[in-house]
Amino acid sequence: MSTIQQRAGGGMSDGISMSGPMLSMQSAAAVAERLFDCAQDTLFFVKNREARYVAVNRTLVDRCGVRSKDELIGRTADELFPEPYGSFYYAQDRAVLDERVEIHDRLQRVPQADGGASWCISYKFPILEAEKVVGLCGICRHVDPSDESINRVARAIDYLHQHYGESVRIDALARVAGLGTRRLERLVKRLFDLTPMQLLARTRIDAAAKLLVRSDDSVAAVASACGYSDQSAFTRQFKALTGATPLRYRDEKRRGLAVAMPHT
Repeated sequence: MSTIQQRAGGGMSDGISMSGPMLSMQSAAAVAERLFDCAQDTLFFVKNREARYVAVNRTLVDRCGVRSKDELIGRTADELFPEPYGSFYYAQDRAVLDERVEIHDRLQRVPQADGGASWCISYKFPILEAEKVVGLCGICRHVDPSDESINRVARAIDYLHQHYGESVRIDALARVAGLGTRRLERLVKRLFDLTPMQLLARTRIDAAAKLLVRSDDSVAAVASACGYSDQSAFTRQFKALTGATPLRYRDEKRRGLAVAMPHT
């Protein structure tokens, strides 16, 4: 589990494909909703192309302080959650839906019905039918360590997102977090099932994937901007995490966006 491997089904950036007469977004969402109703530590949701909820689990209903799922269905995150959470979640949703971005291992706060907030690790994936984005699905998994520990790890994660293009050492991350190196490694492993350096690699590849789609920069320029001095090493790491070379990824994503453009 601790090694970074290509994900089954074509990599971390191909979304979730629906195919076959018996498998639609609606039917898959219904099955997943029943399953996640059993998961009391995980928020589950499916949203349509307009980023409106079409399926939620009971835990999300309880977290929002409402009585039934019907009170959430048809609403967007910015209609449901208070600021600054609502607009932040909605911006995430639009990136997933409009740019086919995937969100992995995102440590973020989720508001509670009592006015407080707790830490979760969030994942969001586009749902594809016939190569078109028709919605998204996601989970937010509650994490156990104390708020102070999470706050410290969050500082290290923020540092990664701000400095992934530079040379980042684990001792520097530990200093930012105010933790010893081994303590930081244990907390990151517990939260993400990754080492800090594996989390850095994922952060760099996520950033590179966005640059490849949004810019016309060369692969060498993207690699350099994301902290890689060796283009070959970057290409190997990129393919290991996404299942495609950088140029193939760019081409497939741009073709997919062109297909989806009438829906935006």
